[in-house]
Amino acid sequence: MASSDWWKKAVFYQIYPRSYKSASGGATGDLKGIIEKLDYVASIGIDAIWISPFFHSPMKDYGYDVSDYKLVDPMFGTNDDFDRLLEKAHSLGIKIMLDMVMSHTSNQHRWFQDSRQSKTSDKADWYVWADPKPDGTAPNNWLSLFGGAAWSYDFHREQYYLHNFLPSQPDLNVHNPDVQSALLEQCKFWLEKGVDGFRLDVINFCMHDPQLRDNPPQDDPSVLSTQLLFRDPYGMQKHIYDKSQPENLVFLHKLRKLADSYDAILLGELGDDNASKLMHTYTIGDDHLHTCYAFDIIRALPHSVKSFTEAYNGMPSDIWPSWALTNHDTTRAVSRWEPNHLHHLQDDAAIMLTALLCSVRGTPFIYQGEELGLPEAPISYDQIQDPWGFFLYPKWVGRDGCRTPIPWTKDDRNAGFTDEDVKTWLPIPDEHKKHCVEIQENHPDSVLNFARKFLAFRKTQNLLQTGNIEFIETDDTTDSILCIRRFNDTSEQFAIFNLSQETRSFNPPKTFDDIHHKDMSKNADRITLEPYGFVFSSEMPV
Repeated sequence: MASSDWWKKAVFYQIYPRSYKSASGGATGDLKGIIEKLDYVASIGIDAIWISPFFHSPMKDYGYDVSDYKLVDPMFGTNDDFDRLLEKAHSLGIKIMLDMVMSHTSNQHRWFQDSRQSKTSDKADWYVWADPKPDGTAPNNWLSLFGGAAWSYDFHREQYYLHNFLPSQPDLNVHNPDVQSALLEQCKFWLEKGVDGFRLDVINFCMHDPQLRDNPPQDDPSVLSTQLLFRDPYGMQKHIYDKSQPENLVFLHKLRKLADSYDAILLGELGDDNASKLMHTYTIGDDHLHTCYAFDIIRALPHSVKSFTEAYNGMPSDIWPSWALTNHDTTRAVSRWEPNHLHHLQDDAAIMLTALLCSVRGTPFIYQGEELGLPEAPISYDQIQDPWGFFLYPKWVGRDGCRTPIPWTKDDRNAGFTDEDVKTWLPIPDEHKKHCVEIQENHPDSVLNFARKFLAFRKTQNLLQTGNIEFIETDDTTDSILCIRRFNDTSEQFAIFNLSQETRSFNPPKTFDDIHHKDMSKNADRITLEPYGFVFSSEMPV
């Protein structure tokens, strides 16, 4: 494997800076807080960090509405603070990936302010504008992911502008070569500083159908069935015209060329009805993205985790996926898996999920707090900050429950997140304080210390890092046992997981000579795994 392929073996850690650590004593986290905790991150065995946006922003969508790509928002500190963060991370052997939002900006960005002034301004065509229909309604039937139409009327231009998310997040017209050049220049600014790559937010949303054709109705039962909590109008359309346009690949060629010139990597976030299939298109060859992740596994439940197998079906061998079980947009994995809040089973589930995530073929991404086994935080209506939560309430309170501040210590009101007695931007529940770093440091069998041990173990296992993958059926009839075979031309290794809350017994596909296990017993050739137990074989000849 070439040295430039370091990211294939790496374990990434996502930091949501607003909620990681406040070094300034404020209600929100900051870059100095991240610097303060970099030694902790290194102690877990993390190779690289993805930092969610900290650029200048009115924070209508908490940083995913950028008003200046080159300026650190004062909430998080200064550009000098970032330089110090990058320097310390690199001194610890940790690479830094920034979160770039390239499909849209804030409506307060100077580009949009110029664009909306008139149809002849310098940046008139930098955003997606369209005339109303003769009856004054929106140009087509496209919908916003955050609710309602994807179009808002602007009286300055006497036209509608497109926004796939909030009205305050107008979509850039990335068909325009000048926009492409401007976006590449923003990336180059940070590459010159020495960043190691970019996570590209909703990168398949960058281009739209220039003819503005209506999306047809969704008729795929498998897509409609994913609407588990509510019937979302957005999911009732086939999104074949408002995103994932083939012209986007031409722009990605330019972005890849720029990244390669700095030996930086590109990770794409894909939101699409057929995201796993789109992953192939966006990563195949040497002139697209290095890797992508989709939401197939990020939203997985125990009964659907075998969608790993579906996601891998037909995936070309030169495609290298990335996987996460939790991030800043989804309910924390341990609460999806163990919703009854039984503390001992939650910890067992958290430990098993860490081992599972780091055992499949691809690059794993651990979300802050996942290494502590944090469950979803309860959020009341008066505590909601997420605009999507306001829209979906009471069916769902949104994404705030996975974004609450990290608990570092057990005693003070704010669990060491901030030194001041202030009201944090989101509450820190008492349940989270029981999972704090201070407590877990002193328990060798804690979720945190398991993560450290397992990541150290993974670094010694070439097959777990870069081997091929195959999913093996066992004689378990409950569909609760997931058996993974990692292999190359000469060796193989097995990892077997009990995905359920019940004890399961089965015959393994091989006789294991050396077993690394959790909650396992063996009777002759039959293995019994306790709830959320798992077993690893040693590497053996094929």
